[in-house]
Amino acid sequence: MTPPLFVAVDVPDAVAERLAGLGRGVPGARWVPPENMHVTLRYLGNLDGTMADDVCTGLAGIEAEPFDLAIDGVDHFGSRGDARILYAGVVPKEPLKRLHDKIAIMLQRIGLKVEDRKYQPHVTLARMRRTPADRVGRFLEANSLTMSPPFRVETFGLYESLRGHDGPPVYRELERFPLP
Repeated sequence: MTPPLFVAVDVPDAVAERLAGLGRGVPGARWVPPENMHVTLRYLGNLDGTMADDVCTGLAGIEAEPFDLAIDGVDHFGSRGDARILYAGVVPKEPLKRLHDKIAIMLQRIGLKVEDRKYQPHVTLARMRRTPADRVGRFLEANSLTMSPPFRVETFGLYESLRGHDGPPVYRELERFPLP
């Protein structure tokens, strides 16, 4: 079995550093280091070697045009009183959704189960437990206008998530796929 795998679009270093700079003032938050910031297209989990090879081959056959993205505000998943994830939104969502859907179709063709939940493209900023609602609210209010200039997406990648020693996971790129 492989370590957990996922398909993602990279966030440029300058954008990731700017987002990482938001990381303070929220007790109980575990902030994502800038080198781990990305926009997930599909989480695949642990796969056997043959299926991982099939995924890689399938991803290489995905055809989509390059597109621009930009960061647009911050929000959270979970209720305000039990927020689990702080994230930065991305716009426009449509090119990402089209790429996401093409990947989903390919995964179904090779026999992988695809999630039913609605795709919500985002960059995870922090994971939280028992963070006071007022602190989450203050963070969201203070950073609601966070934006970035558009950045070009010309590739996407297949990554594995390796457990770090007493720290955040390490994401290692296995393969990069150009958008023709």
